Amino acid sequence: MKKLITCIVFTIVTLASGAGAVRAEEFDYRVAVLENYLDEHDSPLADYADEFVASADKYGLDWRLVPAITGVESTFGKQIPENSFNAYGWANGDYRFDSWEDSIDHVSMTLKTKYVDRGAPTLAKIARRYAPPSTTWAGKVKYFVTKIDKLPVTFDI
Repeated sequence: MKKLITCIVFTIVTLASGAGAVRAEEFDYRVAVLENYLDEHDSPLADYADEFVASADKYGLDWRLVPAITGVESTFGKQIPENSFNAYGWANGDYRFDSWEDSIDHVSMTLKTKYVDRGAPTLAKIARRYAPPSTTWAGKVKYFVTKIDKLPVTFDI
């Protein structure tokens, strides 16, 4: 929370001072909210909040979805195979990505193109493909989605 407040104060002071280094449209509160949330969970993904938001926007996903999946699958990236960058349980945890950025983009793209675009636009339908035979996965992801930010969910859960 302290980081979020500091970020907001910095933005306001910079704008008010006329420094022009930061324009209002460059500040995305979603990045600050997500970074703060991941920081509170001591996540190695906190520094990649901007990547989560950018990938979500790029693929038309709710910005909280992929980070919420990391909460369920790896306690926000803290429990993963060494150097795998696989915080998503991808391929039952056996898949290795080249970097956090690569993993965020790949998972976001695949959720959009192979899940949402192929008839799984809801969290319940995603769960049937992503985490069978679990009957609790969707509820756990939804829990983290709503904990990250209380805004209305932009996809049917």
